Amino acid sequence: MKRVDDFRMKLGNHELVPIMIGGMGVDISTAELALEAARLGGVGHISDALVTDVSDRRFDTTFVKDKTKEFKHNILNADKSTIKFRLEDIADAQRRHVKATMDAKTGPGMVFVNCMEKLTMNAPKDTLQTRLNAALDAGIDGITLSAGLHLGSFGLMADHPRFREAKLGIIVSSVRALQLFLRKNAKLNRLPDYVIVEGPLAGGHLGFGMDWAEYDLATIIQELLDYLKAENLNIPVIAAGGIFTGSDAVRFLEMGCAGVQVATRFTVAKECGLPDKVKQEYFKASEEDIVVNTQSPTGYPMRMLRNTPAIGSGIRPNCESYGWLLDGNGGCAYLDAYNRELALHPDGKGISVTDKTCLCTHMRNYNCWTCGHLTYRLKDTTVKLADGSYLQPSAEHIFKDYQFSVDNQIALPELETAEATA
Repeated sequence: MKRVDDFRMKLGNHELVPIMIGGMGVDISTAELALEAARLGGVGHISDALVTDVSDRRFDTTFVKDKTKEFKHNILNADKSTIKFRLEDIADAQRRHVKATMDAKTGPGMVFVNCMEKLTMNAPKDTLQTRLNAALDAGIDGITLSAGLHLGSFGLMADHPRFREAKLGIIVSSVRALQLFLRKNAKLNRLPDYVIVEGPLAGGHLGFGMDWAEYDLATIIQELLDYLKAENLNIPVIAAGGIFTGSDAVRFLEMGCAGVQVATRFTVAKECGLPDKVKQEYFKASEEDIVVNTQSPTGYPMRMLRNTPAIGSGIRPNCESYGWLLDGNGGCAYLDAYNRELALHPDGKGISVTDKTCLCTHMRNYNCWTCGHLTYRLKDTTVKLADGSYLQPSAEHIFKDYQFSVDNQIALPELETAEATA
């Protein structure tokens, strides 16, 4: 019976344990989590979602405070078209976050950064180009392009001296999405170094409509592998979404995948950036508590816990401080929904927005509890303590359980000083 450790993922000249930890923002996939994956021989991700705020927390910079002060006069104005990021601040924050992580890296693995195209920031092309090139400046091993088709993203990096050195990959949910990407970038003579195929059971934003349940990751993977073979394209394929055990991973590796990307089980790791009380909500969740809704202003369906505080919140948009989802005209679906409700409640009291959520503020405050479909199984991966809470395993424990487990087994973490209940 094979284990994940019987396989290796080859990315160029690098030979890795075929386990990649997904890039969950805002700073849920912390540097500490990514560094553990790299130390153990796999690939870890950090995310550059709200990287100015991440920098402020990590390095005591004042990017968010300075932006708030600059645009304070506009807070009560429904028109956010004048809210702009200083590109030099974005570049500075990105370089700090990436460089500090890379400077701390040990082991044979790699660290990538997850860059979402949907972080449009009222200047989609300029802000994305700044984030991508600053990450390359700071020495990141690779960049994963997510939350969008990224048809022009390679072109935004093409003049960077590390464009052909760093590992560059893209997340897709269909063969057609990959075909569009390859066709658009053919003139650059630069194939992606890997393709992550994310299925319908993944956490957070989904690359499907509300008919997501009609799709199956294995089917999509096979279609994509067949397409690459027919086109004689040697691009490593990484399966993602609903891979909960080492045995799950082996099935995709035996299909011909180079590796797997996993995230749900790491949301409750000690090194994960979620607050402890939120991790306990993940542990306690039942299958009925996990929903896919259209709350996200991005237009993508999003999977989260039913009791997430972000749902129904009528918080005032904080674009002057954040504004990462403002489109090129300063618009946002939550902004529109909030202003609609404000018109009905001019005093600003008792506002509840049920159709959209202020993703920037709620993600920043860990009040948007996005999750994978199999989150309800997390309680079975650990032990319950005497006080009723669940023990948080280490990232190393989870990683090695994926790497060495067989027969769909999950190794429980050992109790250190606490006692488990019956």
